[in-house]
Amino acid sequence: MNTISAFIQTNWRYIVDMTVFVVCVLILGGYQMRLVRRSRQSPTRTVSGMNALARTAWVERVMREDRDVMAVQTLRNSTMAATLMASTAVILILGILNMLANADKIGPALHVLNPTGSHEPGIWIFKLMLILVDFFVAFFSFSLAVRGYNHVGFLINVPKDTGNHGVTPVKVALHLNRASAYYGIGMRTYYFSVPLVLWLFGPVWMLIATVGLLMILNHLDHLPQQED
Repeated sequence: MNTISAFIQTNWRYIVDMTVFVVCVLILGGYQMRLVRRSRQSPTRTVSGMNALARTAWVERVMREDRDVMAVQTLRNSTMAATLMASTAVILILGILNMLANADKIGPALHVLNPTGSHEPGIWIFKLMLILVDFFVAFFSFSLAVRGYNHVGFLINVPKDTGNHGVTPVKVALHLNRASAYYGIGMRTYYFSVPLVLWLFGPVWMLIATVGLLMILNHLDHLPQQED
């Protein structure tokens, strides 16, 4: 018992830091799992589920009515948005790498607002590494979204009556929804970066940011129920 008490007294800041981090990960992870399950069971109750249904109907209309110009313009807008977000992620990655190179100078300045968290250089570098991984995931997600939109741009313009090519509205909609899912993952990583960045200032700020982000996401991800 004396050994445990001494360990807690010596490392209580580190314990608080990591405990808050684990709690925040469980909160956001649990919310995301609940959202995915609800989107599958009742797609009309969530924005992502409703958008997936709308994209499927849109693909069927475009391929049925040969609306090539509308399809190209819409996919071009989506590709440009994903490209912009991927480029922004690269800029943020370079900024974080610069912070890692100057960790010994920047870290002490941020500890002024960190009365409860660890001030160890190692834990501060660990926080920066998590933010770096977060934006790497964002970059690859948006890059995969661009790849998917480019593929759909060709598939959606294939005439349905030109032979046994296997390109059907259902398959094209599947490709489009997959590309949009990658775009959604990229946006989630941007949202999740807010608690991670505030974690640099201390675990209390991370917990506050997580609760605030959870409230905002709950409002953005769900559609108001309407009576028939």
